[in-house]
Amino acid sequence: MSNETNGRNSIQRIWGRVGQRPLLPIILISVLLRVTVAFAMGDTVVELPGVFDQVSYHNLALRVVGGHGFSFGELWWPITPADAPTAHWSFLYTLYLALVYSLFGPHPISARILQAMIVGILHPYIIYRIGEKLFSRNIALTAAAITAVYVYFFYYGAALMTEPFYITAILFSLWIGIQLSENTDKKKDIKLGFALGISLGITLLLRQVFLLFIPILILWIWITRFRLSRKLPLLSTVLSIALIALFILPVTLYNQSHFGRFVLLNTNSGYAFFWGNNPIYGTKFIPILSTAEYQAMIPEEVRHLDEAALDQELLKRGIQFVMDDPKRYVLLSLSRIPPYFMFWYSSDSSMLSNISRIGSFGVFLPFMLYGLFLGVRNVSANGNRFWNLLFSPQGLLITFAFVYSGVHILTWTLIRYRLPVDAVLIPFAGFALVDIAQRILQRPGFKTVRSKVKVGE
Repeated sequence: MSNETNGRNSIQRIWGRVGQRPLLPIILISVLLRVTVAFAMGDTVVELPGVFDQVSYHNLALRVVGGHGFSFGELWWPITPADAPTAHWSFLYTLYLALVYSLFGPHPISARILQAMIVGILHPYIIYRIGEKLFSRNIALTAAAITAVYVYFFYYGAALMTEPFYITAILFSLWIGIQLSENTDKKKDIKLGFALGISLGITLLLRQVFLLFIPILILWIWITRFRLSRKLPLLSTVLSIALIALFILPVTLYNQSHFGRFVLLNTNSGYAFFWGNNPIYGTKFIPILSTAEYQAMIPEEVRHLDEAALDQELLKRGIQFVMDDPKRYVLLSLSRIPPYFMFWYSSDSSMLSNISRIGSFGVFLPFMLYGLFLGVRNVSANGNRFWNLLFSPQGLLITFAFVYSGVHILTWTLIRYRLPVDAVLIPFAGFALVDIAQRILQRPGFKTVRSKVKVGE
């Protein structure tokens, strides 16, 4: 047999294996795009559109590696003095960077590449499993492919920020939650409860805002499980909550020892609520101001407080803003909706921001909406429409999208805060694309063309 024949047979075998594992090329593309962006961002950390927090994480990790603990060597955001303890940033993600820097030296590109590979594999894979659970294998593959090429995801996938791991952890938590709600095996219950607890613990250490959704997730699992089997997953729930507490406890003890007061996880919710609802906006929210403008909002009489005490004081004042003028707060919250769901071109944005926004949410939003319509129609076809939808896997994703969006619309809005919602809506976009493709293939004219081609062969 000639070398040419051998080569042809080898190629056919490779393509045959790819055909049997269609998710593999999708994951390879996902990793390739994220690693490419990692190399483009390089071995330095500078402010880039939407990812300026990576400067803080990089510097904080260097301080940890240098033996200075969680602190900065100079006055730092939000208004933390040099060498003072900070809990404003995710401890877990800072430790990830510190570990990578300890192993490979202070090279951001090493952390970028490792992160891009981990998320590049896990993110589309988990979306595939969710899509398969909700709909079908073809829809799951389409959703995974969208995830791989979604510009926001491969852009943030290389940024030294919590977003890539955080979004992946949320998806994993929802996937495990769906499995737990449908499970009837007691032994598997323990495994799922263990997995859910670890996943939720990691998610919280990356971004504490997810804590608001955990009671809703547990309640959804309980009601869905009860509707299915008239039993409640008590043991698995207790195990999950215990594991969450084990993840949180070290951080709480650290904060207590350094601030002398109770701080559950991070010191950023008070600042965010105070800044996000400050009367300076009137009734029209502005998503991003300069650092100097944010710091100028903080009253002089409370600037002597440490970071934790100031966070709690600003939260009180932010709540007072709402109490003083509820009507303004409602109008201000409504004004946050357009920037939160922004998908159009803006002359105020950089070219990179416009490309990222339009090339991801702008392209796929219509498919997400159409997929939501199809999903709602299919789930609610029989019985009690609303309850069947609410306590279905599709209902869990929709509930998360509403709750998570609502939290940010009522507090502080940035486009990147919406990215977890984009992630959970992508299976619906996959549903829409597959439905549209099937409708096109079923058109009489297309069938005629296909039959002629087949006869010609």
